[in-house]
Formats: sequence, structure tokens, C-alpha cells
Amino acid sequence: VVFTAAVTLATAIYAVLTWMLVRETSLMRRVQTEPKLEITARSLDIAIHIIRLHIKNIGLGPALNVRFKPSVTSGGDAAARLLAEFTAPNFFATGLAYFGPGQERLSAYTRMTEDHDGKIASILLFDVEYQSATGKHYRETISVDMSEHKGSYQLGKPHLYAIAQSLETV
Repeated sequence: VVFTAAVTLATAIYAVLTWMLVRETSLMRRVQTEPKLEITARSLDIAIHIIRLHIKNIGLGPALNVRFKPSVTSGGDAAARLLAEFTAPNFFATGLAYFGPGQERLSAYTRMTEDHDGKIASILLFDVEYQSATGKHYRETISVDMSEHKGSYQLGKPHLYAIAQSLETV
């Protein structure tokens, strides 16, 4: 009787552990097919005053039917002009039918030397809608705060740029 009770208890524990393992495996599989988009403002290596948006799928699955709805949160007219500069490429208006894992798109650029104070005070919002290959719909709001670039500077030339320039003279 004691042995039967011990076997029954061990079987119940193994059943619970197996259920937890199956649940975890299911979650891991779902994560491996989910897309995740990020939008960041970055400057060029060779010209720190030129900034553009980098839109990248950092998830492990493709994003389908991507739609962008950009807006200005803060910064007034300067932010509206900045948003118009960034969103000049057609994909902001038409969207993207397929955006693969690791794929990146670039916006048009802006020169921070023109109306610097207005641009640096801008906060832009992007309402992004997309779906995964499994049909799950995602909707998120991504904020791009230009003040994060305040005080950025660069000393010297980037190494790859300097090497390329030296090779041109040869």
C-alpha cells in the first residue's frame, strides 16, 4: 500500500512537471515566430549631424501588413517639419506587406544643424500595426524622443571611413 501511494505521488509529480515543460515549450515556439518592431533615431557615422530613423524587425518571425500612423507629441511646428522629413519614403504611407526578421528600413534624413533647438525638443509617436505569420495582430506605440541626442558629439573620423579615404588616395 505504501509503495502504491509512493508510485501514485511520483506519477502525479511527473505529470505536473511534464505539463509545465509542454507549456514552456509552447511559449518558446510562439516567441520564435513573433515579430517585434523597433524605431530608433541614429546619426550617420561619417556625419553626426545627419539623423534618420531606423525601422527594424528585432523579432524572430516576419511582420506582415505593417502600417504606420506617425504623429507629433511635442515640439510644435518644428516637430511637424521633422516628421515630414523623416516620413518622406513611400512605405510610411503605403505600409509594408512583408518585413522579415532582422530586416531594416531607413527613413529620409534630417540635418540637425538646421533648426537644432526645435528638432531636439521634438517627440514623435508611431502607432504601428502588424500581424505575425500565425495571424496574431499586434498594435504598439513607439516613441522617438529626439532629446536623447542632445549633447552628442564625435571625436575624429570613424575608423572604417578613415580607412576608405586612405585607400582612395592610393
